[in-house]
Amino acid sequence: MVKRKSAKQLAKFIAYVLGRKPGEFGLVADDNGYIKIKEFLKAICEEEGFRYVRRSHIDEILVSLTNPPIEIHNNYIRAIYRDNLPQQKPTQNLPKLLYTCVRKKAYPLVLVKGIRPMDFNKVILSSTPQMAERIGKRKDQSPVLLTVQTQKSMAQGIIFYAAGETLFLAESIHIGCFTGPSLPKQKTPVIKQEAPADQALPKYPGSFIVEKHNIDDRKKTYQQKKKRKKAAWKKEQKGKKHKPDRERPPWRS
Repeated sequence: MVKRKSAKQLAKFIAYVLGRKPGEFGLVADDNGYIKIKEFLKAICEEEGFRYVRRSHIDEILVSLTNPPIEIHNNYIRAIYRDNLPQQKPTQNLPKLLYTCVRKKAYPLVLVKGIRPMDFNKVILSSTPQMAERIGKRKDQSPVLLTVQTQKSMAQGIIFYAAGETLFLAESIHIGCFTGPSLPKQKTPVIKQEAPADQALPKYPGSFIVEKHNIDDRKKTYQQKKKRKKAAWKKEQKGKKHKPDRERPPWRS
């Protein structure tokens, strides 16, 4: 069983993440240092020893500590002391390749329109595919990993911003500046040939359709059987010998 941290220990760790190294955990703060609490908790729960942390533990810090090192505004959280928080600045000191993930369902559209921001005001990219997948799995259990060519992107006017040591931001990434897996081949639908009009009859559960020509055939067959039976009876009657009429008994006179 994991030993839970005290409110003071947890507050110290949270202040480090929010005020010093959010990029180390795949997080990017906005211009005011705020991060969505929902996104923050997802990142924290990926760390060994902090998987138990919930919103209630953050509230406990705010209530139990005299000078909590964090503050909350609506659904956002930030550190009180942010002097060492990395600033988002344009940079050209980039790796040749950067990585980002998109939702599996959105991938076909990305191939047509390029990479756009999802839940942040900019596209979040990482210098390692591992961190990109870690961030992507917070949105989709099976995200699609894309590789971005930074030189091609900058040649098309894309500006990259540093957001820590390993994270970078961009307004968007154009088509032709990134690569990804091929889309799965779609199966060609099998077109069933329609039956001729005289055979296309509706079917109902537990019943069958009686057609007119079937009724006529049955009627004709019945009449033929009836004629044959009558002819056989007449023939049988002709072959029988008629018994002589019996005399009336005297006692009936």
